[in-house]
Amino acid sequence: MSFDSILIANRGEIARRIIRACRSLGLRSVAVYSDADRDAPFVAEADLALPIGPAEAAQSYLDPARLLAAARRAGAQAVHPGYGFLSENADFARAVVKAGLVWIGPDADVIALMGSKAAAKAEAAAAGVPILPGYRGADQSDATLAREAAALGVPLLIKASAGGGGRGIRRVDDPADFPAALTAARREAQAAFGNADVLLERLLEGARHVEVQVLADHHGRVLHLGDRDCSVQMNHQKLIEEAPAPDIPAPIRAAMAEAAVRLAARIGYRNAGTVEYLYAPTSGDWHFLEMNTRLQVEHPVTEAVTGLDLVALQICIARGEALALTQDDITVTGAAIEARIALDGAGGNQVTRWHLPDLPGLRLDSAVEAGSAVSHHYDPMIAKLIAHGPDRSTALARLVAGLAALEVGGIGTTAAQVAGLLRAPDFAAARLGTDFLTRHPVAGSAGSAGPTVEVQALAALALGLRARQDSAAPGPWGQLGAWRVTAPSGRGGASWHRVEGAEFALRETPAGHEVAETTGAVLLRAAHARIAGDVLDLEADGVRRRIGVALTRDRITLTEAGAALTLRHGADATDAAADAAAGASGTEIAAPMPGLVAELLHPVGARLTRGDPVLVFEAMKLMQTLTAPCTGILTDLPYPAGATVPRGALLALFTPDEDHLT
Repeated sequence: MSFDSILIANRGEIARRIIRACRSLGLRSVAVYSDADRDAPFVAEADLALPIGPAEAAQSYLDPARLLAAARRAGAQAVHPGYGFLSENADFARAVVKAGLVWIGPDADVIALMGSKAAAKAEAAAAGVPILPGYRGADQSDATLAREAAALGVPLLIKASAGGGGRGIRRVDDPADFPAALTAARREAQAAFGNADVLLERLLEGARHVEVQVLADHHGRVLHLGDRDCSVQMNHQKLIEEAPAPDIPAPIRAAMAEAAVRLAARIGYRNAGTVEYLYAPTSGDWHFLEMNTRLQVEHPVTEAVTGLDLVALQICIARGEALALTQDDITVTGAAIEARIALDGAGGNQVTRWHLPDLPGLRLDSAVEAGSAVSHHYDPMIAKLIAHGPDRSTALARLVAGLAALEVGGIGTTAAQVAGLLRAPDFAAARLGTDFLTRHPVAGSAGSAGPTVEVQALAALALGLRARQDSAAPGPWGQLGAWRVTAPSGRGGASWHRVEGAEFALRETPAGHEVAETTGAVLLRAAHARIAGDVLDLEADGVRRRIGVALTRDRITLTEAGAALTLRHGADATDAAADAAAGASGTEIAAPMPGLVAELLHPVGARLTRGDPVLVFEAMKLMQTLTAPCTGILTDLPYPAGATVPRGALLALFTPDEDHLT
């Protein structure tokens, strides 16, 4: 199983991570890239990079034939799948081995076994690992599932049998909602995994998501590398992960680890994997959830507390080397917390600034850098910020400071929202659970209460300075830009800017700049204000501030000390009441963010009632059904099912009935 060249069947930050591991071992790294990733950082960093097709993942990163052809062309002898894409696809693993290449991961049969939630739970039960009550049978008829759901009681979860990554899951709190939830879960499961089978499981309220990292070689040694807590989630997608999992009694921690090792040994597991559990702090009960047969997104927190390089160990195991470690050699030092940073749908698609100052205990695993383009074709996660410290409170403080210090321009991210979650008292006290966001519905939402007029004035200042900067040109009139000597209605000497439906005047004065309302009331006086790149350098009321500014055609995002707020600007900016009125009488469905048209539910010409489902839209790993904005005829569907679209794209157009017009 010797090899010296690895093809990385992935992209983004995990591709960069694998490249670093290859360099540490003196191996050649081969990257593959789609048309959308031609200029991505991972492409430049690899020793060799080959194109594999269009931006659509199905024709590039998800196409086994293209990946294997690239491996042959590059002379690669092994394939590392990273996570996501084909990392848990048993057929791809078999094809790699059949092609004479080394698969850096577990055996294909083991991937297939643990990829079935029902089969995985059966194996866990056989290994003596507790499992939750539920239905995992082959009979998938509506009648059988409804009967089993009634016997199980609510609350319960419907889960895709072949799934993972939070897809194909629906919570049911009222038996009357079961049929609709079942239909939605099946639809999402079929779209995501090509298999509509589901299982039913009792919902463990207030449970924590705890997982154990395992490592196994080809010589019979199976080890665990401690545990992690991944309870803070949105739409079943992890947002924050940490190691070790806090506040777990030592006997329970040991039992979970031993069960993970026992299960891995039973199924003949090789390489790195993760056994996941639900843990109920009040009762101390814990139950097997699933096993991920790949490297986890959150592996850096385990690396931080153990000092081990998991990717390098994966490669060494695939080369047939025996683990030089024993269980006693593995120690956990301090604590580490990871925050996932994703695109938030606002802002542009070009990173104009991306900088993290040199701060203690921080590691940034990033898919982007200044100048990178971001694409709506792929997972929205673009980076992970990991903090390590001698204890949990230090790691937490370092992570919050790091998120505040991260300078981002040109795009909108979720960094501020995640920072808000980290600042919640319940997080500091480790009162965790998969219901954390239910208990903290506004945590991290900087704009949940709406922007104040002072913030609107700040946005107007940034807009005016940027307009002046962008319009600068040779000659006296070009230099004036948006600044006018004369203007109607007494508006001379000012530039006017509409923010959230209100107008603000920006004037230059001998003392600096001032922003005023239409009434003349001055809201902001700045002794110094200038835009440098994507940063507003501002001095007001004796305080110097640096505020990030990300500007698109109709949105401006201001970021300061880890908090971000997006406001509407320009002629189209309206207030919330106007938005609501427009929505009530609208005739269009627009994409709420970059995403995929997963399914069209009606043909053009169908007559629908306001609120009827029209299409299924996939974004941020979440399927959402978009409904008719009015009662009338569906007259246009500009995009077919399977099309990827940008934010704001017209997805459906209606001709309303006259008696329903408002």
